[in-house]
Amino acid sequence: MNFSPLTLSLEVAITATLISLAIALLIAWALSFLEFRGKEFLDAAITLPLVLPPTVLGYYLLIVIGRESWIGKAWEAITGGSLVFTPKAAVIAAIVHSAPLLTKYLRAAIESVDPVYIKAGRSLGLPEWRLFLRVVLPLCQRAVAASTVLAFARSLGDFGVTIMIAGNIPGKTQTVSVAIYDAVESGNGQLARTLVLIVSAIGLLVVWLSNRMQTPKALRG
Repeated sequence: MNFSPLTLSLEVAITATLISLAIALLIAWALSFLEFRGKEFLDAAITLPLVLPPTVLGYYLLIVIGRESWIGKAWEAITGGSLVFTPKAAVIAAIVHSAPLLTKYLRAAIESVDPVYIKAGRSLGLPEWRLFLRVVLPLCQRAVAASTVLAFARSLGDFGVTIMIAGNIPGKTQTVSVAIYDAVESGNGQLARTLVLIVSAIGLLVVWLSNRMQTPKALRG
């Protein structure tokens, strides 16, 4: 039994979740507190990955970070290697898969904070970024934690975008979802069932944790 796809998926999911959280917090804060030209367009652009097929997102990423793009050429000039079909590409795929949904959750959580607290913070002269860090985030920390856990699960389960830009290289870019597909295609039912059960158990644990994080301590059984 080769557990390298599961190990790689966990590493990719953890990295992608941390990066997605930073990106999502920044964008959610901007959409919630700032007024600027193009705000609705930014919101639409964030929502777009949620409605497009994963293969379409993968194709866009191939255009943006592929070897013929300026990003791909710059990366290759600096590192000496291609960005696509590497574990880093799997992380990018997981970010694209999870960050938009995380941004939506975080924006909803931020905007659910009672405006009274925000007005009180502003009346004390807190700048917007300190108001966000010291008032808003502590008040919605359970929702942020639960959303982050769900983003981790979403990162762990990506298939379509990952296989488009990271490929299916055993021991290098083969994540658990890709390994399950590969096992089914090759007729290795035992491996497919084992990986499916492991991923399902992780998913069940993640959903349980997310629900528990959103439930006030006084209501927990």
